[in-house]
Amino acid sequence: MTATEPSKAEEGGEERRPKIETFDDILPYVGEAGRYQWLLFVILLPFTFVYAFLYFAQFFITLVPEEHWCKIPELDRLNLTDEQMTSLWIPRADEDEVKMNNIPFSRCKMYIVDYAKVLDENLTQAITSWPKGPCQNGWKFNQTMIPYLSIGAEFEWVCENTYLGSAAQSAFFVGSIVGGLIFGYIADHYGRIPALVSCNAVGFFASIATALCNNFVSFAICRLIVGTSFDNCFNILFIIVIEYVGPKYRTLVANMSFGIYFAAAAGLLPWIAYWIADWRILSVVTAVPLVTAFLGPWIVPESARWYITVGKVDKSIEMLKKFEKVNRKTVKQEVYDEYEKSCISMMQNDKKHNKYTVFDLFKLPRLGRITVMLIIYWLLIILVFDGHVWNMKLLHPDVFTSFSLASMTELPAAILLALFLDKWGRRWMGFFSMLICGIFSFVAIVMPEGPATVAMAILARLGVNIAANIGFQYAAEMLPTVVRAQGVSLIHIIGYFAHIIGPYVIYLADVAEELPLICLGVLSIIDALLTLGLPETLDQDLPESLEEGNDFGKEQSFWWIPCISTSHVKKKKYRRKLGATNAGFNPGSLSRIDSTRL
Repeated sequence: MTATEPSKAEEGGEERRPKIETFDDILPYVGEAGRYQWLLFVILLPFTFVYAFLYFAQFFITLVPEEHWCKIPELDRLNLTDEQMTSLWIPRADEDEVKMNNIPFSRCKMYIVDYAKVLDENLTQAITSWPKGPCQNGWKFNQTMIPYLSIGAEFEWVCENTYLGSAAQSAFFVGSIVGGLIFGYIADHYGRIPALVSCNAVGFFASIATALCNNFVSFAICRLIVGTSFDNCFNILFIIVIEYVGPKYRTLVANMSFGIYFAAAAGLLPWIAYWIADWRILSVVTAVPLVTAFLGPWIVPESARWYITVGKVDKSIEMLKKFEKVNRKTVKQEVYDEYEKSCISMMQNDKKHNKYTVFDLFKLPRLGRITVMLIIYWLLIILVFDGHVWNMKLLHPDVFTSFSLASMTELPAAILLALFLDKWGRRWMGFFSMLICGIFSFVAIVMPEGPATVAMAILARLGVNIAANIGFQYAAEMLPTVVRAQGVSLIHIIGYFAHIIGPYVIYLADVAEELPLICLGVLSIIDALLTLGLPETLDQDLPESLEEGNDFGKEQSFWWIPCISTSHVKKKKYRRKLGATNAGFNPGSLSRIDSTRL
């Protein structure tokens, strides 16, 4: 008989059952993976689409064709083809431009001559000795591979204004920092469902407003507001679903929600953009799944754990009884009575923990070093992940296919995690996944341009996907209970700064074409080595106090691999109390609300 399985065995005429000490102890009675849990898993679908659309839609809203050149109105009436225009009338690119952009003509210069006079003289080819200067009449774009004008193309964010697309993306993640604080406060003080509805409502209306933008400033403001809804638009419900699922099912539910839903959403988005071929309509269409949140109060249960934190134990029990009914279970009143007593005890312990702050993590030397390593570890993962997302546009002209294939790596990443994470452990699997990312980033550099390069970049993306899913839970397992929530929140809020600078990685190509992949490869290797400096958390007694956090993992051998040797491994004591220690997560998923209580 285990602690999570109620027994009908009797001794002396009395039923014997495990003691109800935590929320996870009562879940087997109301159902760990019954009808209600699977219903919640289905409800995750539209919210996962929201998450993926908010994360990646701006990539296609601002996408600019690599081939663009100065517009020459006098030549438009000649009905020249793009090839004739660029080969006869657009200045040839110098050697450095060709090396960096792999395009034989200049994208930012034109001949400064009187084209009307040139045409009167019946010239059919430019004279290379003519003076050159910046574009004076805007740009023309080759829409062969990208069949629409994005906002970046429409408002000509090219040449000296190329940075504006990345600046708008940075504004989005600045908004995420603000939104994390605002909606986190709402979630903590007014409930998870009000936070979920208000968060998605803000994202919905700001996404609609994006379609009405007519300049960079208005677009950046709208994207900043949309960014405030990012993460919490999905994460709040995700945490609710995970907390209502039994510990032994959380690895499957958490990883499969991303592996199936997120991969499908991110893989489908490029083709939605391609088919719609209008950035304004795309802004509206990608906002549609956000409408689901308005049904939240009627289809999503409030967090039973949040009810406990605000002292509403009766509401928590009421929610559990709803699960009991839908899952067709029968629970004796004495079980709920014992659960109520444990909740009261838990609240008293939480009051004791409230005296600690995130700064206490840095008061003990080893714990402070681990915290700093976790921060750097997560920053590098986010930087590499976003770098590979944005670098995809430089690797192959068919960005829709390459982006879709890269996004689909979420599914094999989830499957690999479900199969091997609880065997190999976080440390070595995190190391090998980032090592794979680094190796294939370097291999992509020496491969011939085209499908081969894209294939290597996709394998690198698979590696960082796995590492990101591991990285999210690492801090939640390693930091001590008394300050775990604040510590996880600190790490992920700092991680937003990597989101802000991630899009700028592609501008390294202006120095050397292969530099973005070199940078991503080096950062991946550094992150892989950094992983080996962290303790393993699989099957370990998770730290409660600051002192336990400081001593955590001291007895572990550097070469210890859980699936090979378990001779000195401590048995599980806190696994059920922490709960979601095996749950896989995606970069950006900040569970500051309940991750430490699941």
